[in-house]
Order: sequence, then C-alpha cells, then structure tokens
Amino acid sequence: MQNQWRLLRGGQFLTMAGTEQMEWHGNHVFGVFDTIIMRPSSPIKVPPTSCDANTHVHLDRPASAASYGSVIVQERVTTLVKLFKARTVRKKEKLMDPDDSEEDSPQASKAPPPPEEDMKDIPATVEEEAEEYWDFYGYPIKILKLPKMPPLPSWLQTIVDYRFPSSIDPYTDLVYVVWLFFVMMAWNWNVWLIPVRWAFPYQTADNIYWWLLMDYTCDLIYITDILVFQPRLEFVRRGDIVCDKKDMRDNYMTTERFKMDCISMFPMEIFYYFTGVNSLLRFPRLLKYMAFFEFNDRLEAVMKKAYIYRVILTTSYLLYSLHINACLFYWGSDYEGLGSTKWVYDGRGNSYIRCYYFAVKTLITIGGLPDPTTVFEITFQLVNYFVGVFAFSIMIGQMRDVVGAATAGQNYYRACMDNTIKYMTSYHIPKEVQNRVKTWYDYTWKIQGMLDEQELLIQLPDKMRMDMAVDVNYYIVSKVALFQGCDRQMIFDMLMRLKSVVYLPGDFVCKKGEIGREMYIIKQGEVQVVGGPDLKTVFVTIRAGSVFGEISLLAGGGGNRRTANVMAHGFANLFILDKRDLSDILVHYPESQKLLRKKAKKMLTKDKKPEEKAETKETAEVIPDRPETPKLFKAALVVTEQAGIKGTFAKMKEGYKLTETESSGLPIPPPSPMVHRRSPIPPTHPHIEDDEDVVSETTDSMMLIRMTRRHKSEELLSVEQKPGDEEEEKK
Repeated sequence: MQNQWRLLRGGQFLTMAGTEQMEWHGNHVFGVFDTIIMRPSSPIKVPPTSCDANTHVHLDRPASAASYGSVIVQERVTTLVKLFKARTVRKKEKLMDPDDSEEDSPQASKAPPPPEEDMKDIPATVEEEAEEYWDFYGYPIKILKLPKMPPLPSWLQTIVDYRFPSSIDPYTDLVYVVWLFFVMMAWNWNVWLIPVRWAFPYQTADNIYWWLLMDYTCDLIYITDILVFQPRLEFVRRGDIVCDKKDMRDNYMTTERFKMDCISMFPMEIFYYFTGVNSLLRFPRLLKYMAFFEFNDRLEAVMKKAYIYRVILTTSYLLYSLHINACLFYWGSDYEGLGSTKWVYDGRGNSYIRCYYFAVKTLITIGGLPDPTTVFEITFQLVNYFVGVFAFSIMIGQMRDVVGAATAGQNYYRACMDNTIKYMTSYHIPKEVQNRVKTWYDYTWKIQGMLDEQELLIQLPDKMRMDMAVDVNYYIVSKVALFQGCDRQMIFDMLMRLKSVVYLPGDFVCKKGEIGREMYIIKQGEVQVVGGPDLKTVFVTIRAGSVFGEISLLAGGGGNRRTANVMAHGFANLFILDKRDLSDILVHYPESQKLLRKKAKKMLTKDKKPEEKAETKETAEVIPDRPETPKLFKAALVVTEQAGIKGTFAKMKEGYKLTETESSGLPIPPPSPMVHRRSPIPPTHPHIEDDEDVVSETTDSMMLIRMTRRHKSEELLSVEQKPGDEEEEKK
C-alpha cells in the first residue's frame, strides 16, 4: 500500500508518496520515494513509529537551492520511469498475443488504462506540465499566460495565412490579375499625365515633390513586376507546364516583354540635372504596354459580361485621343502666344477643359470653330481633321463590333422566332398554336439564354463536355432511384446523351398507348399523371428529381407502350434519354445492364394484377385439340391399296372409324407408317385390351405390319420387311 508523508522543509510542506521502508534518525528521514510533489498541506501526519503520535517533524537546517533542484529532478526522473514501465508492459502484452485485438474487433483498439496507483500521480503531473513555472532560486514561480486574442475575420485571416507561391498560373490565378491591375494603373498614370505635365503648366515648384513621389511609386511597381512576378509565371513547353524557377526565369528573359520592360526602366531621370524635372524624360515608361493588354485579356476571361468592359475600353480609347489633341492644342496655342489670334486659346477659364472642348469639336467635325490665320494654325487644323475622321471612324466601327458581339445571341433568337412566325402565318396555323410557340421561345430563352444547349457544347472536346454535364446535371440524376447502384462511369456517359426539353403548361409529355422510346427525368417543374374520360382527373404529381417512362424504356417485346397519360403542370424542364442511346451505353457495362433488367422485371411484375396471373395459369393447363390425321399416313394408305395390301389397312381403317364413332367426338388420328406417337388422350376403345397386338402381312409376305398398344393410350405402328430368297442365298 502506498503511503504519503508530509514534511516541513524551508517554510513549505513537502508531500512525499513512497512505497519503500523509511528509517527515522533524529531529524532526518532516509528512504526511496517514487514521487515527491511540492504542495501546501494541512497539519503534518507522522507515520506510526516509536516516536510519539503527536510529534511533528521539523527540519531545522535551512533549505538550499541545490536541495530543491534535486527534489525536482528526482520527481521528473521518477515520472519518466513510471511512464516507460507502463509502455514496456503494453508492448510486451502486444508481442505476447498480437492477434487478440484483430480477432475481437477490426477497429483500432484503445490503449489500456494505466493502473490505479499511477492514476493518483498522473493528474498532478499533467497539471504541472500544462502550467509553466520558472525556478527562482529553488522556488517555482508560475508564469502567467497572456489572454488569447479574439479570432480574426475570415478575409483578414486569409491575408495573414497567405504565402507567396513559387510559381504563378497566369490564366487562373486571381492574385496575378489583381497585381496586373496595379501595374495597369501605374502605366495609365504615365500615359495620361506625362502629356499633361509637358503641355499644361500644372507642374510647379510647390507641388514638384508630390509628382516625383507618384512617379517613383509607379517605378517601384514596375521593378516589383519585373523581379518578382514575371520570373514566376508558368509556361508551356512541348505540351508540359513548366514550374521550375530557373526555367521560368530563363523563359522570361528570352521573351520580347523582358526587353521592353528593361527599356521602360531606363533611368532617363539622370538628365534632370541638366534640364530640370521634365516629364518627357519619362517617356520610356510607356513601353510597358504589354501589361495593359494582358490585364484586359485576363479581366475579360473572368467577367461574366465581358462586352461591358469592351465598351468601356473602346470609349476610353476615344477619350484618350481627345486628351492628346487637347494637350497639343494648348501647346500650339502657347507656341503661337495665348490670345494672340482668335483661333488659339485665350488663357481664360480652365485651360484643360477649354482645350478639351476644342478637341471634341475638331475631331468629331462639329464645326463652328474660328478660322485659322497663320500657316501653323492651318497645318495644325488640317492634321486635326484628317486624324479626327480616321480615328472617329475606327472608334465607331469598333463600337459596332463590340455591340454586335454582345447582342449576337439575342439577334439569333429574334431571327429564329421571326422565321417561325413567318412560317406559321404562311401556312395559316391557328392563333392558339402560334401563341404557344411564342411562349416556348420566350421561356426557353429566358431560362437557358439559348435555344439549344447542344449547339454551344458541340465545339468542346468530349472530356470537357462530360465535366460540364457532370457539374450541371449529376446532382439531379444521382437522386434517381432507378440508377442507384449502377456504375458511376455509366452514369457519366448517360449524362452526355441527355437532352433538355421545355414543356409548356398543359402539354402532354406522353399518352397512354403510345410507343415508348424515351425516359424522362424532371429537372425543374412538375408533371401530373391524369386520367378519366376528359383527362382532368389527377392521380399523382411528380416533382423535380423523379423519373418516369422507365418501364417503356427497359421493357422488351411488346411491353414498350405507355401505360399512363403524363401532362406538364406549369413550365417543366425535362431531361430525355433515348432508348437507343441507353442500349449503346449498356453494351459496355454488363453489370449495370443486369441490374437495370432486374429492376425492370421487378417493376413489371409489381404492376401486374393477380387476376391476370390466374387466367394465364388456367390457360396453360387446357389440353390442346387433337391433331388431324397426318398426311404421311394418308399417303401410305393410298400406296398400300395400289400395292395390293388393301385388306390389311382396310381392317385397321375400319377399326379406327369404329373407334371414332364411339368416341366423344374427339378425332383420333391413325398412326403413321413410321414410329408415330399421338398425344395422350383419355381411352375411348373399351373392348380392346392394352396387351393385344394387331399383326398382319402383305400378300407376298414381304412386309409385316404390327400395331402395339402402349400405356396411357399410346399406339406404336411398325413396318418390318422380311428378307427375300436372293438375300438368303447370298448369306
């Protein structure tokens, strides 16, 4: 039994739990302890010894740092020894009997709990390990933990956890698109403001530092793009995507873009020392135009309605041409002298707005401008007119192409609808039918955005079409109970064959008695099974995710007729699977074919009524009518009469006639010359015994005819030919 001792040492109580024998000598205690734990205690209990029961043990000698350190070390070592012992016992038990746990349960077994003696000490040890202490001259001091910070928002946590990738996919990485936006903005700063700062007096000594700050910020973006992003762009080499750092860096350095980027960063600012801060010296920064066009391509690929951005981009081209013309007009006015003539800018009002107004009137050729007077003014105005007509025509043509591409689908829809209406009008189709056709066109275009999805997907490879079909339709088809348990790849192939069809309210999807060649899966909407004399009685309503028509699709022979009337309740979007397509798919999946056949058989058996099964069984037990006299036997009778053996067969014929007259009316055909067995019938000849044989010979004794009675009213007719004299002599 484990004993606990509490001793007072250095102003604290020491609780010692040990299992060994302890010896008391004066004020000292000697013994081996498994665990020594420091904790405040209540009054000291002394073990029963020769000392007085009320005696308290005091250690008069003051404690030292070394003594406390030895206590802590001994505590840790003892704890480790216990843990290693327990681990050794578990490993030993596992090696002695390794198959017990596997036979009892296939799941992973939990580790056995430690002994009860160890459980008394382990919680205290765990608490000490959970809390951190600092040893200050032998005194453990608890270290206070800082309170936990509240969780960051998801978007901020994403930014904090983001790590810059070693390679970047330029086509799918949105981070790269965002970075291109900043590069594009830096490029636009130079493109738009370099001409303004050169022509207009907006750059002064008071604000020069702000201009330089923005210039160098744009330069920093350029340098970051050249050193960090561009060398990490993945590329394709002989069909393989290259992600190696060295290869990506080498590939970037061999492209024309790297050359243009290096030229754009040429430090022309060193000439500021001679000319001052002149914005024209930053002209090389405009050579980084490839980033601008790349951003346009990536953004159009990401946007859902890219034509909107194309319209904005085309408009910006027109505004930039007017911007350049306004800058040139102010420069020309300053060259001629502000207000020197009626044609030049007079220096009143906002200079940029007034010059921009002049540029608009010039390039769009509105007119109403003052006539130029000098050669410079006339030349400038002529160039403006020519450039304006040329640029404006290009902008109008590009705008027409953009708008035409944006409305191409709508124009196709309108053309199809107009042609259909023209066709129905020419053939005098009733107005009700025409209205339903128009409704179908409007609803289909509104829901799908196209009239036929197959026309859009036919240009894609089969693998991409399958991926798109799985993403769009697999969730609906997977819920169909008929296909549960089938091969997953078979369902993927089936998704490729599905056709989407929209039915209007009141349209019959299928009618009872029709030949069924399709199966229907409801994608959206509802259909109703109707009946009654006026087809107004609703038996059941089928909703999205259900399937119907599978009996006609899976049944063979004559069982492929529709068994119910199904009508669309509201607008219904259905998937249609053709019987021929399903047969082509099941050829490659025999296990799924067996499963579907089994389900189809179960459905057909379930739908049959018990009365029909009883009638079928009774019909199978009815004895068929007795067949007529075989033609071969009739021919044998004619031959025997001609051969002179009329008497023999005549007796047999008369006997059969007598039997037929005495029978109940069921004709008994005579046996054929060869072995002929008639179908079993009830006996109708009461005076002929079963064991009696009828034997007769021909007149020349060459043939022997025998009629043998068998059981169950069977008769055996045999004809034997006797050997002649010549054959006996030969033998």
